Amino acid sequence: MPTPELSRRTFLRGVGVTMSLPWLESHNVWGVESPSTHPASDPPVRVGVLFAGNGFHGKEWWAKGKGRDMELGGVLAPLHDFREKLVFIKGLYNEEALKGNIHSSQTGNLLSGAPLASGGEIRSGTSFDQLLAQKHAGSTKVPSLVLGCEQPNPSVHKNYSMLYSSHISWTSPTSPTPLELFPALAFDRLFKDEAAKGDKSVLDAVLADAQDFRRDVSLSDRRKLDEYLESVREVEQRIERAGDRGELQGWKPTLAKPNVPRPADGVPQDIGEHMKLMCDILVLGFQTDATRVTTLKLNNDHSSLRFPQLGVDYMIHHLLSHTDTADWLKVNQLFTGQLAYIARKLDAIQEGERTALDNSMLMMCSSMLSGGTHDATQLPVILVGGGGGKLQGGRVLDYLKAPNRKMCSLYLSMLDKAGLHLDAFGDSKEALTDV
Repeated sequence: MPTPELSRRTFLRGVGVTMSLPWLESHNVWGVESPSTHPASDPPVRVGVLFAGNGFHGKEWWAKGKGRDMELGGVLAPLHDFREKLVFIKGLYNEEALKGNIHSSQTGNLLSGAPLASGGEIRSGTSFDQLLAQKHAGSTKVPSLVLGCEQPNPSVHKNYSMLYSSHISWTSPTSPTPLELFPALAFDRLFKDEAAKGDKSVLDAVLADAQDFRRDVSLSDRRKLDEYLESVREVEQRIERAGDRGELQGWKPTLAKPNVPRPADGVPQDIGEHMKLMCDILVLGFQTDATRVTTLKLNNDHSSLRFPQLGVDYMIHHLLSHTDTADWLKVNQLFTGQLAYIARKLDAIQEGERTALDNSMLMMCSSMLSGGTHDATQLPVILVGGGGGKLQGGRVLDYLKAPNRKMCSLYLSMLDKAGLHLDAFGDSKEALTDV
């Protein structure tokens, strides 16, 4: 049954299309009436997780200082403008990731802290993002959006399934959450009643309803509505162009021109463009409250991506991660640049007294600190955003010598800020102090 929160949300509708709206001062669109301490017009807290496999440059992943004076290592240089909204976390780890093999055993439980089954069997643990998805089931059109930019690897590596290294989100201990690799289908899932290519665009389908709605809102809301609809149109057009440019990154055609019709739901040949499209879709999902939980796996651990657009086409991502070179740093900055891109777009969206970034928690993480050492005894973790006013940025937190340095303790803290209060999760019964 629909919850009261869903029934009060403001939508634009058309034939086969439902599109929820961003925050508007003229309408309470975030849910049921509630006490004055949490008025109905308060935007929700969103959680986004970006994953980059194989760690980062061993000498350039660092931060020091605080606030505007915080200094960032080369890997984090794209996030310079967001130092006051960034929390650099050092020293956390998953104990279970130190067992088994590298890559698979370090990734399959990254968001759960669960023990992994070996011998080709698939068993991990429900990830924290999916607990949030369960909480929001019925409150948003899409409980969680699980995006990826590299196809899963079904092989086995050193007695562990490589599906572990291909998935960070797990719906249940035996079910990795299916990845959406195609931007068009991810877009359709947010805005269309069925994930299939329609006869006309989302905007065309809801245009009449949008025009009627526009007459009943304030002048500032009309401008905000126009800007939002234009951003939807821009993503639609880029997705259409992507369908003509190639298949998944890494596949190279043997002909100069295709001799068969291109699939309508193709993705860009350029991995950077693929990532950017997925980032745009994440932002749209948050902006419209179509979803409040998104994971974006930029690549697999043990990744085979190449980066010709960076002039780095001589080695796949996995092997490049073994070298702390200038080229490896370029690749790292491409990845952290996606987080900066999301942060900048969310920070430009005003939601009452805060921005959408202030109302979000974006986490970027990897399965190991450095690909050269495969070190999982301390993991690279940063948070960007305000968590609805509950997360203070501009800080460096070092837990390396703390009695509690479990990743699952961080997740307990994040879940609490997102409105899900648990006594325990994974291998932790204690939320992380200071976060």
